[in-house]
Amino acid sequence: MLIHHIVASGIITSVKASPLWPSLTELIMGLIGFVVVFGALGKILLPRIQKTLEERTAAIEGGLEKAEETQAQASKTLDEYREQLQEARHEAARLRQEAQEQGAQILAEMRTQGEAERNRLVESAQAQIDADRQQALNSLRREIGNLATDLASRIVGESLADDARQSRVVERYLTELEGAGH
Repeated sequence: MLIHHIVASGIITSVKASPLWPSLTELIMGLIGFVVVFGALGKILLPRIQKTLEERTAAIEGGLEKAEETQAQASKTLDEYREQLQEARHEAARLRQEAQEQGAQILAEMRTQGEAERNRLVESAQAQIDADRQQALNSLRREIGNLATDLASRIVGESLADDARQSRVVERYLTELEGAGH
C-alpha cells in the first residue's frame, strides 16, 4: 500500500531504470526482510542482550561491593593489628622498665649482702688477729718468764723452780715492763 501510494504519487516514476537502483520488488522484499530481521532482533535478541548486560552489571557491582567490603574488613583488621602492635610495644616497654627496676633492686641487694659479708669477714679477721695476738702475747710471756726465771736463778744463785713463785716473779717483772713502756 505504501509502495502503491509512492508509485501513484509519482515519486519513484521519475527514476529511470538504472543499474544502481534496484527494482521495486527487490526494494520491497529487502525492506520487508529488514523489518523482519530487526523485529526479530528487537523481540528476541535485544532482551537477551539486555539481560546479559544487566547480569554483567550486577556481577560487576556485586564484585565492587564485595571488594569494598573486603577492603573495609582489611582496613579494620589492619587497625586491630596496629592497635595490638601498639599494646605489645607498651607491654614490652613496661617489661623492660620492670626488668631494669628488678635489676637495680638485685644489684642493691647484692651490694648490701657484699658489704655485710665484707664486714663479717673484717670482724672475723679482726677477731682472729686479736686471738693470734693474745696467743702470741701468752707465748711470749711464757718465754720471757722462762728466760727471766733462768736469769734470776743465775743472779740469785738459787733455783726458782717453784711454779707459784716463778709465776709471781714473772708477773711482777712484766708489770714493771708495761709500766715503764707507757
